[in-house]
Amino acid sequence: MRTLPQPFERLETGRKTDGDGLGLGLSIVAAIVEAHHGTLSMRPLPAGGLEVIVVLRPAGG
Repeated sequence: MRTLPQPFERLETGRKTDGDGLGLGLSIVAAIVEAHHGTLSMRPLPAGGLEVIVVLRPAGG
């Protein structure tokens, strides 16, 4: 899988969309995960789409 998108970059250019969204979601999630020393992984799904897994440590852990 390639690296996380930059802010305002949209991943699915081939998918028909109505143009909504700014392309900020994954970059915001990545910043939050990094601030909390967690991990973020992504993988494409065979039927289409993207699976995003966020793992955060419990407070005090």
